Amino acid sequence: MLSMNKHSLLYRVFDLYYDGFRHMKLGRTLWAIILIKLFIIFVILKLFFFPNYIKEHANKGEESEFVATQVLKR
Repeated sequence: MLSMNKHSLLYRVFDLYYDGFRHMKLGRTLWAIILIKLFIIFVILKLFFFPNYIKEHANKGEESEFVATQVLKR
């Protein structure tokens, strides 16, 4: 098991990031903006602009054949 004494590399790396995140002011705002943007990109846009096309057009259990025929048609 990894030991977390104050001289190990793992502890020093963890302490560097922990101390940096604890003392940042502007960075918290920037991280909040980044997380909100990621939420919008991966959740909201997927729900409204990227429907599950295969589920709507293929029968259950025949998804792979549907994809193969669609690829071969093009």
